Amino acid sequence: MIHWCGTGLSAIPGLRRLLQQGEPVAVWNRTTAKATEAVGDLTDDIRVFDIDALGTVLAPGDIVVSMLPGDWHVPLAKLCLTKDAHFVSSSYISPEMRALDDAARENGLRFVNEVGLDPGIDHLMAHKLVAAYRASDAYDAGNTLSFISYCGGIPKHPNPFRYKFSWSPLGVLKALRSPSRSIRDFTQLDVNRPWDAISSFAAPLPAPETFEVYPNRDSLPFMADYKFDPDWRVKEFVRGTLRLNGWAQAWADVFTEIETLEGPKGEARLAEMSDQFWAENAYEEDEPDRVVMCVALKAEKDGQPVWHQTYTMDAWGDARGSAMARLVSVPVSLAVQAVQARAIPAGVSAAPSDPKLLEEWLTQIDTLAQHLAVVTHV
Repeated sequence: MIHWCGTGLSAIPGLRRLLQQGEPVAVWNRTTAKATEAVGDLTDDIRVFDIDALGTVLAPGDIVVSMLPGDWHVPLAKLCLTKDAHFVSSSYISPEMRALDDAARENGLRFVNEVGLDPGIDHLMAHKLVAAYRASDAYDAGNTLSFISYCGGIPKHPNPFRYKFSWSPLGVLKALRSPSRSIRDFTQLDVNRPWDAISSFAAPLPAPETFEVYPNRDSLPFMADYKFDPDWRVKEFVRGTLRLNGWAQAWADVFTEIETLEGPKGEARLAEMSDQFWAENAYEEDEPDRVVMCVALKAEKDGQPVWHQTYTMDAWGDARGSAMARLVSVPVSLAVQAVQARAIPAGVSAAPSDPKLLEEWLTQIDTLAQHLAVVTHV
């Protein structure tokens, strides 16, 4: 049995895909009315989410999917440990989740995370690029490497604020207060605030387009995840966020104010700003969103490029619903089926690097985006 917890906006396409394929799914949500509206035409097994209630029915071999807020992931994964069940989430692997790795391995349980859009699809593209480079005639351990991965959800039809919200803006505002680590010009780049490192990026889409980008979170651990050799010469390595041109200017006053916010009063002001942004810049009903992702790997020898490829993806909302919802939740459903097939090893893991799964998943993702291609620059 699959226990899918959470039926928010980004969860529905993947959930519907599993139901339409006849998978045994129990749908859990804080309110049954919202879940019934989303998938009631496909199932009547809709339950009020309560971790204790879930624990009473969770059986060995079941799979729990958490599309709930992040603070639920570890409690649900720990519940799975006690019940010999598997776990799937689209979110980043937290230190607390990583700490469950040994216990999950010992019990033959698969705790799969980072299988949404970003993180998720970007990992698949990175694994493909690194594998292709290693297999190429240009491969040389002495080459200089540059890796970039940028992704952003943006309005299909730009507004003056250069951004729109599908759900509460509070998460976006809090992320703006987060530091990041990346590599630029062979040197670790530590940035306290995103707006301190905004640069321009020319995306090689079918109609070339320029965006504003900035590093987010800590990029450095992903060098090992993507199987970079420790002795490779890395000139650039960054995972970051992509925004429409003009975003930094439109948000300049927001950045200035965020710098001044501290303590409980600051948190209260963030919540107030969130409410205001939601009122002024939420997506209208049936208004299309857009997702752009570019993941690239370049190798240079003696200052000259010898291998350079970029995965580009451009997707937007259509009759199937929002691009963000498709690209977050359908990979989650693919991960659920890979767990069922035992195609993913036991333990805590992120999006797979197995060549067979990479091909299968990217083929499916190609149907979700209006454009998905690999551009060869050299």
